[in-house]
Amino acid sequence: MADIFDVIADATRRDILQVLLDSYVDESSETGEISVSEIVAKLELSQPTVSKHLKVLREAGLVGVREEGQHRYYQLDSAPLEDVEDWLIPFLSSDFQEDRSVVDILNEDAREFASTVGKVIADTSHRVTTAVEKVTPRKWRRD
Repeated sequence: MADIFDVIADATRRDILQVLLDSYVDESSETGEISVSEIVAKLELSQPTVSKHLKVLREAGLVGVREEGQHRYYQLDSAPLEDVEDWLIPFLSSDFQEDRSVVDILNEDAREFASTVGKVIADTSHRVTTAVEKVTPRKWRRD
């Protein structure tokens, strides 16, 4: 299974998660489910692109799927995000805020730069991994 941080590093997958969350909290939706075609329409992406990202989210346990004929209905499963929350909590706790940390010492421009670089590195890492998987013969993969 992919590292949860790698999975959510991709902006398109975060957008899909947001659509699923919106569907979950929408009072008119009884089940919190949304079809692939609805996700495609909301994000204005191609169906193959959305399906590819939904597969990654499904493998990470972030979404559940219900099949009905040829249609697929997805719903959010936020349980794997608890790992992210557990990792973030120490950084957001009041004790951490009271201590002078390296993050507090950096000026705003340096923090913004570091954040941007981190996102680019995560996105690039994911793209390289995906590209390598595409060109590696199946018999050599560790699936």
